[in-house]
Amino acid sequence: MERSTVNPWTWSVDMGYSQGEIVSGVTRTLYCSGQAAMSGEGKPQHAGDMAAQLALTIDNLEAVLREGGMSLANLVRLNVYTTDVDGLFEHYGVLASRLGAAGVAPTTTMLGVARLAVPDLMVELEGTAVA
Repeated sequence: MERSTVNPWTWSVDMGYSQGEIVSGVTRTLYCSGQAAMSGEGKPQHAGDMAAQLALTIDNLEAVLREGGMSLANLVRLNVYTTDVDGLFEHYGVLASRLGAAGVAPTTTMLGVARLAVPDLMVELEGTAVA
């Protein structure tokens, strides 16, 4: 797989995402359902703690990617849904540092929503990965 970023502006890279991404030579695409701060038994975790929820949400996304033979480095698209945009921005470095450590800045959209499927959840990540 070959990928090249499309960034007419560079400010987004500092925030951990690119404006666009061209991917060629793709042999597999993994579309990940929204991942949240859920335990392996399907119970919501860390009510009211955005930093802990975000960290577990990333762990859960990585678990899906790993099970599909991929990693965060394969992400080309990341949708972020949150019930508290300001609260998420306070802890956005948790996400940006994990993406940076993987050497990736996927195209990203962040949306503030009234609520997620499970009431105690504050953040959900939905990704697309290619290999």
